[in-house]
Amino acid sequence: MNDSVQYTPGPASGARVVKSDGEKWTLILVRELRHSPEKVWQALTDPAQLREWAPFVVDGSMATVGATVNLTWVSNPTPIKTTVTRADAPWVLEYNDTRWELEETATGTRLTLWTNINRRFVAWGAAGWHIAFDVLDRLLSGNPISRIAGADAMKSAGWQRLVGEYAKQFGAETPKPNK
Repeated sequence: MNDSVQYTPGPASGARVVKSDGEKWTLILVRELRHSPEKVWQALTDPAQLREWAPFVVDGSMATVGATVNLTWVSNPTPIKTTVTRADAPWVLEYNDTRWELEETATGTRLTLWTNINRRFVAWGAAGWHIAFDVLDRLLSGNPISRIAGADAMKSAGWQRLVGEYAKQFGAETPKPNK
């Protein structure tokens, strides 16, 4: 089902950055989901579910330490050999420069993502993950919309607004798309 035309993201929220002197900053995003940690864990580790919401695809399960998969970002067709370095189901998942933490709450799961990103594109990253988390929530709620990532995300309603809001929150520059 694809009703992404009707989708508009809410305001920028639940994100912060840890700034460093280098080119990469750590982007931290938190989202409250009305689903159990076990259900969210499956969406983070199962290649079929990742294909439905994440801005990348993988060619195998990411549920166990040592699992090696080819991770391919929507905007870059070159796969990255990726090894899962931590998989404490359903609480912590780590690979590359990415860490996911799941915390059970009274209403579901608090999902926290830590990812390192080039500081020039941190607002884009926050906007992209914001949209991906919205798509994830819809998928887990049984009301899926098609994945919105890469160029599709940049063309979606609300993209520029989100980028501007996150850039302002982070005290970061707003990147200009290549023409």
